[in-house]
Parts: sequence; C-alpha cells; structure tokens
Amino acid sequence: MRLPWLPPGRTVRLEGRGEAFVRWHQHEDPTRPTVLLLHGWTASADLQFFTAYEALAEHYSFVAVDHRGHGRGLRTSTVFQLEDAADDAAGVVRELGISEVIAVGYSMGGPIALHLADRHPELVRAIVVQATALEWRETRHERLRWKTLRLLGPMMRSWAYPTWLRFAIRRLLGADHELLPYAAWLEAETRRGDNLTILQAGRALSRYDARPWAGRLERPAGALITTHDRLVQPRKQRALAELLRAHVVEVDGDHLVPWERPRLFSDATLSLVDHLSGRRPSPARRPEPLEPAAGDARSSHVDA
Repeated sequence: MRLPWLPPGRTVRLEGRGEAFVRWHQHEDPTRPTVLLLHGWTASADLQFFTAYEALAEHYSFVAVDHRGHGRGLRTSTVFQLEDAADDAAGVVRELGISEVIAVGYSMGGPIALHLADRHPELVRAIVVQATALEWRETRHERLRWKTLRLLGPMMRSWAYPTWLRFAIRRLLGADHELLPYAAWLEAETRRGDNLTILQAGRALSRYDARPWAGRLERPAGALITTHDRLVQPRKQRALAELLRAHVVEVDGDHLVPWERPRLFSDATLSLVDHLSGRRPSPARRPEPLEPAAGDARSSHVDA
C-alpha cells in the first residue's frame, strides 16, 4: 500500500475526555503561525487535508485533529456534539502549548471552528471556513435528506460496503488521476471511523444552525467556496462568508475537491492562510492547479 507524505502523528491525552490523535508539524521557525485543521463529516484529518499538508508545512506549523469517532479520534460513550468536538480541539491546542491558531474547518469542520472561536476565543487568531454553511436545515428537501441518515448505518455495516467504497473511490479519481496510487490507503483510512459516532455526528449537523450567533465572533476570516458543490450549496457558503466578512477564494469544484483537484485545493488553502497571516507568497514557488484554466480559482473580499 502506497502512502502519501504525512507529518508525525501522536496521541494527546485530554483530562476527563480521552485520547485524541493528531498530526503535528512544527516549522523550523518558531515564530510562524500555527494552523489548526478541522476535517469534515465521515472523514479524518489525513483524508481531508493530506493534499495540502506539504504546502502548509513549507510555511507554517500545523495541527490536524481527528474528531471523536472519526479516523483515530477519541472514543467515548457520550453522544457526539459539535460543541464537544470544539472543546476537544481546544484541549489539544492547550496540551501542545500553542497560544493561538488559525482554525481551518472543512464542511463539518466549519461549525467546529466557529464553536471553537465562540467558546474559546482566546485561542483563535483567525478562521478559514471551507465548503461549509451556517445551517443545513432551511428547506424541506434538506430536512428530508437528513431523515435518510438512518440508512447510512446498515450500509456501512454491510459486507458489500468495502467493495462499494473501493469502486466509488476509483470512479471518483478516474484512470489517470495523480492520487490513484493512494486508492488503497484512501479506502483503508475511510473505514477507520466508529460507525455509531459518525451517525450521531450526522444528526448533530442536521440540527446545526449558527445564524443567531456566528456574526458575533469578530475574527478575521477567509472562506473557500466550492462553486459546483452538490452537497453544500454555494449560495449557503457565500451567506456564511458574508456574515463573517471573509476574504473569499472560489474554487471550481465539487465537495470532494481536495481529492478531485488536489493541487488547486492546496493552492487555495495556502492562499487563504497567507492572507490571514500576512505572509507574502512567492508566486514562483506556488503549485500549479491540475489542468490549469482561466477562472479555476478566484479571490475576492465579502463585506457585510
């Protein structure tokens, strides 16, 4: 099985909570900001961000957390709540002796990043939200879609699930994709999570609505908008960016753009962190997107 480049992993003991698994890269320059990477639902830190690890590692320290029940994340009998995942992340930051972070949250990681900034504001220097929204329950169609969540459990426990997953990954990547050598690793990593906790996380997302409180966070913000996203509607992503007064980078991709167009995702993520940290990037050293085309990634600023 071929593995991508991964930074060192370690277990962080959180008093009264459990043991959290993290990837921790420390830049040789201790003055560089630390980025906290918060992954999406059903994923792990590696699955979500491995295509951006090397670009971030060149310029920043970072910590990538596996949320409870996801990947190698802590196991607990407590029902999954987004607020608890945010408190887990805060505990990791404190245990590692990090004073503040730029929190980057993809999909479900966006709500966790917002809760982190709300509940532990002293730890959060800035926020980057990616392919996420203020809520996913506004329309009748969205509420009905969440009701089908109960079908996910039997599917994940089915004997046919590994075969289906293998087929889905290879179909997504296609025959000549640069990530195809990692397909076996992607499949194995996807199956690490605890099925019950993942289902509970889905129910927590179905109830999530940050519209009443997200506007009070008052943190510098960036937003990655996936313009062809069929899971999180782009109009909802833009509504969140507007509320946060975020610097926006738009990427022409669907919800799995970190896999579908990894170089473009990496470039956009680094660009947003650069903007919030104040680092001046060197264009000559920036990675080129896959199949570069005009309009692939667009940067702007949203003012509420």
